[in-house]
Amino acid sequence: MKKEPALTTGISAPETVDNFMKDLKHPMTDVISEIRRSIMATDKNIGEGISWNAPVFFYSGKLPPFNPKEYKRYIVGFNLFKQDALRLIFLQGAALSDPNNLLEGDYKDGRRIITITGITDFKNKEKELKKFISELIKIIAHN
Repeated sequence: MKKEPALTTGISAPETVDNFMKDLKHPMTDVISEIRRSIMATDKNIGEGISWNAPVFFYSGKLPPFNPKEYKRYIVGFNLFKQDALRLIFLQGAALSDPNNLLEGDYKDGRRIITITGITDFKNKEKELKKFISELIKIIAHN
């Protein structure tokens, strides 16, 4: 029987993320760790796991059954393809209030991205990032 991914079940897997981080070969690993810590500290209902070969963060509270392809729990995830920057992918980013235009892209599927170029850049964007995460948790929990 295939194991359901954390994004579907809402069961956090921090040990899986810890192991992934131990083996990760990326020049911005320290920044990834700091962003991870910050995201997890934003709300007690945030879980984490690995999806698409990177850490992802999701709503771990109760939700009615849903189609796993809808990613209803999904809050934000890393894209680690670039070596000189990190991308944070918000699949429901179009639903967010973004008066400072921090979210990049205008993808038809509603996805939006934040690019982080280093620890200073992250610290400058951290408050807005946490606001986006809190807003998404309210949206997810009330749908």
